Amino acid sequence: MQLYSNIIGQGKPFIILHGFLGMSDNWKTLGNQFAENNFEVHLVDQRNHGRSFHDDLFNYEVLVEDLKAYCDAHKLDDIILLGHSMGGKTAMLFATTYPELVSKLIVADISPRFYPIHHDAILEGLSALDFEQLKSRGEADNVLSQYVSDFGTRQFLLKNLYWIEKGKLALRINLEVLKENVSEVGEALPIHAKFSEATLFLRGDKSEYIAIHDEAIIKRHFPEAKIETIANAGHWLHAENPKAFYQAVLDFVN
Repeated sequence: MQLYSNIIGQGKPFIILHGFLGMSDNWKTLGNQFAENNFEVHLVDQRNHGRSFHDDLFNYEVLVEDLKAYCDAHKLDDIILLGHSMGGKTAMLFATTYPELVSKLIVADISPRFYPIHHDAILEGLSALDFEQLKSRGEADNVLSQYVSDFGTRQFLLKNLYWIEKGKLALRINLEVLKENVSEVGEALPIHAKFSEATLFLRGDKSEYIAIHDEAIIKRHFPEAKIETIANAGHWLHAENPKAFYQAVLDFVN
């Protein structure tokens, strides 16, 4: 089974991986910008997300093998690999498993360490959406607002809605499997995993995902890592300060 992707531009292959409950569409604007700089940008939907296949298995090992199969199918090597949050964890494990395929690694607002489950309210809210009753995105937002107060987060989640047929909404994500396996999302990078090529970690200044104490663990796994902070941005740093994010990535890859 092949991962769904949107491929933009021509040049050096540049793969972008979205975070948990996200999709490749979240990266379209930035993807287009990167493509203008002589990159062939691959915006990829990971399994159980976006338009990619649904499967009962869900952990970083299978996400990495999905990406390896994708690279093989598209004959990609010497790639630039960027991942945000869960996508950053996939990217880290991929680079440490297949270092010969990755020339540069960019990890957005996630550390190699273990993270406890913290998506409970979001998953509860998505589970509360009754598609027999709901007839519009506005109605879905009303339900979700009882669980998720932040408007931006709700807009991000509601991107998963689509019309399965006239008058009937559905979710693109495989919600049941993601709920069952949510603990996998916080798993740490294996202790001996190491990638010695150029690596950039970007963190939002308002985010707590990469803290001061994470710098040592980052350097242990990624000895060449640079860690930079994006101003006026939280966990969704690429959406909250796209200009600074774009510039930091471009400076690094060039």
